[in-house]
Amino acid sequence: MKPLFFTEKTFGFLEQLSANNNRTWFNDHKAEYEKLVRNPALRFIDEVRPHILEQSPHFTARSKKTGGALMRVYRDIRFSHDKTPYKTNIGIQFRHRVAKDAHAPKFYLNISPHTCYLGAGAWRPHSAALSKIREMISDNPGAWKKITTDKTCCQHFQLAGESLKTYPMIHDLKRKDFIAIHPLNRDDILNGHLIDTLVSRYKETNDFMDYLCTALDLPY
Repeated sequence: MKPLFFTEKTFGFLEQLSANNNRTWFNDHKAEYEKLVRNPALRFIDEVRPHILEQSPHFTARSKKTGGALMRVYRDIRFSHDKTPYKTNIGIQFRHRVAKDAHAPKFYLNISPHTCYLGAGAWRPHSAALSKIREMISDNPGAWKKITTDKTCCQHFQLAGESLKTYPMIHDLKRKDFIAIHPLNRDDILNGHLIDTLVSRYKETNDFMDYLCTALDLPY
């Protein structure tokens, strides 16, 4: 039987954290967080690592408690109206090895009681990177159209994220995010085939990720 990393108890913990998003409750239940969220996520990253490196040796899958593929449970509330201190989802990101921020090209897995999905692309790239991607699309519109209308990728993924309200060029040049999303449901997380699904779907984004990396002068 294939290993089951996340369980109904994982979702139950995230639901409880959502209802009790404060430091006192979290500190009282930190052992449950370790058992039901962080430790399974780190094991999952270890199992996924060879598949990520097979797809591209330039992406990372580090199973570290901090600074690795598992995103911090602590929210940065300095500039947010929402002052709840903890994230109520599991975020796992396999970033390009030269990247130092969350906005570089990456593969992503989100698990929460309300929304589960796989993602690939660049979320809210900084202005210089955004300009490079838009310039690439402007200079190579045929290649971009071919990739984003490819039946293999579009069967399971769709482009998501925010767009500018006004911009004097084609629709995709309005984008502020260049991410492709494939929705998952709770059964996809719990049926024992999550890694198979992740590997299969990420492979469908190869051309898309290669295009973004090329635009940003990164190897893929």
